[in-house]
Amino acid sequence: MQVDRKTERTAALPGPCARWPAEQGETIRQIVDRAGDKWTVLVIGTLQHGPLRYTDLQNAVTGISQRMLTHTLRQLQRDGLVTRTAYPEVPPRVEYALTDLGTTLLDAVTALVDWAGTHHDEIQDNRARYDGEAAVD
Repeated sequence: MQVDRKTERTAALPGPCARWPAEQGETIRQIVDRAGDKWTVLVIGTLQHGPLRYTDLQNAVTGISQRMLTHTLRQLQRDGLVTRTAYPEVPPRVEYALTDLGTTLLDAVTALVDWAGTHHDEIQDNRARYDGEAAVD
């Protein structure tokens, strides 16, 4: 029987979820997937200053489609990170706001966006260099 050494080495390395019970691993990966999604990061970051109506949120998050904003907001509601408040007015008014739990995600979101902003030029230079080298190959 042949042993795959690469798989053996990889399996021996502790992953980022290793400090949590194994049965929580899948849920943790799902949460990280949601929290790390680009639209989630941008929506959470946009809501940091207070509640916004749907249209205001869509205008503030450049490039997001109506379908994707609706999907993202529903997922954030499901996870308890965002609330949706409908006011009985004519015309109807709906606002979205961060929950206390959603606010705890702000530090990570802000850090990620700040990191991207700080390293933007360096990453753009690296991409241009890589793309130039790849074109030669």
